[in-house]
Amino acid sequence: MTAVLEIAGVSKDYRGLRPLRVHALTVAAGEPVALLGFDRPAAEVFINLVTGASLPDAGSVRLFGRDTTAIGDSADWLTTVDRFGIVSERAVLLEQLTVIQNLAMPFTLDIEPPSDDVRSRAARLASEAGLPESTWARPVAELDAVAHVRVRLGRALALDPAVLLLEHVSAGLPPADARTLAGDLRALAARRGAALVAATADEGFAGAVAGRVLTLDPATGRLHDRRRSGWFGRRLG
Repeated sequence: MTAVLEIAGVSKDYRGLRPLRVHALTVAAGEPVALLGFDRPAAEVFINLVTGASLPDAGSVRLFGRDTTAIGDSADWLTTVDRFGIVSERAVLLEQLTVIQNLAMPFTLDIEPPSDDVRSRAARLASEAGLPESTWARPVAELDAVAHVRVRLGRALALDPAVLLLEHVSAGLPPADARTLAGDLRALAARRGAALVAATADEGFAGAVAGRVLTLDPATGRLHDRRRSGWFGRRLG
């Protein structure tokens, strides 16, 4: 299958204990992959490298067959990054606005109220992200942590991304809610034919969201497949 992401020999200094190193990673179109071993700062650096927001100090990152060093200007980069849907706590939600208003923002800034067409598009995103209709008219501030993740998911889906990037989305969620979310995310990506790359510290979430679960050795940058070794399966029982 065609690769949407190819990383080779990457190193990036971000003033941590050591540079972020990723020896090799290839993600095929439509493939779900979970990555363990990236703490929050490293995950942010990884996401920035994957989207071309920053360049590696060494090695190469190729997006959809194109090296990120070939991105020529801000317009070129915006075209590239629009192919990614990023679900991250760093994505700011306007807590005083409703779910529908937050999900309308990728389409327009005229959200008080949004037009019927924009509201319909926002409602489709809310439904696909798993938000009950009873929440749509409520301010985001009134919703629980799981609903916050789902609002961010809806926003990430707005431009029909080819790749969903998940940045520690299960952090702080009850295990049962995290597993349900993981299953929903995996099914949603499969329906859309989108690849999924999840950086997480939650082994249960990783096993539920992806068919391939890789663990980073931060010293070497090598990613080890725990399921192949049998270790991951034993830990999950």
